[in-house]
Amino acid sequence: MATLLRKIGLIRLHNRDTEDPKHHHNHRGGGGGQQSASLRGKGGGKSSGHKQQQQQQHPGGSGDASPGPGKGKSKRAAELAARDKQPQPAAGAAGAAGAGGPRERAAGARAGPGPAVAAAAAGGSLVPAARQQHCTQVRSRRLMKELQDIARLSDRFISVELVNENLFDWNVKLHQVDKDSVLWQDMKETNTEFILLNLTFPDNFPFSPPFMRVLSPRLENGYVLDGGAICMELLTPRGWSSAYTVEAVMRQFAASLVKGQGRICRKAGKSKKSFSRKEAEATFKSLVKTHEKYGWVTPPVSDG
Repeated sequence: MATLLRKIGLIRLHNRDTEDPKHHHNHRGGGGGQQSASLRGKGGGKSSGHKQQQQQQHPGGSGDASPGPGKGKSKRAAELAARDKQPQPAAGAAGAAGAGGPRERAAGARAGPGPAVAAAAAGGSLVPAARQQHCTQVRSRRLMKELQDIARLSDRFISVELVNENLFDWNVKLHQVDKDSVLWQDMKETNTEFILLNLTFPDNFPFSPPFMRVLSPRLENGYVLDGGAICMELLTPRGWSSAYTVEAVMRQFAASLVKGQGRICRKAGKSKKSFSRKEAEATFKSLVKTHEKYGWVTPPVSDG
């Protein structure tokens, strides 16, 4: 019996030793695995919380260590150097000069206006230059047409000579006045073939009147004043019209001479004294001021 019991015990021991060791390992390590997993979960939670706290404190990167003080300074210096190398816009030069200190502003003031300001100033002067060129073209075309019309006159009432080939400075010869007038008689007696006048045309002709004065002979009355100035409303800016032609002005002047009883001066000494342009301009300015103040006298209709 004892022998049988010993055999049974040996069989049990043999079976226990021949069983799969993995089964025993898993069975024994099940609780330990759960404990290790929980421990790992707790450790991982702590480590992940620690990483999140580090990321909140250092938001610069994911998991990278923050750069040291030496690296930060070198990076800042590189950024400043790159910014200095960038070209500054020309339009901001004035603003930069104004934003600087007193020394920079004083240096900018001594340097004078920049190229942009100079270009703007130069561009502003182009408008008057173009306008003046246009006025010159209008004046030239008008005077050329006037010369052609005068050359085609059949009665040879007037003739024109350019002073020093200048289109804007004319010497006009008045060959005829009313043959029933005393002025015509004076011209015959003194062998005066014509009355010589000078006309200068301003830049804005025909929108402004020419300046007209008598050169020779020396006349008295007939609305001819000191220096050879002529008292005619149509020769003033208020009385002038761009539709007036040189021929029409000269015909009006011839009529004014007769109406004003103009005569050739025959007084000794005075008749040989020529008219002066300077005196004529001064006299004309004076009479214009006088008529602007008191008005121009309109003759009655019966006087023509």
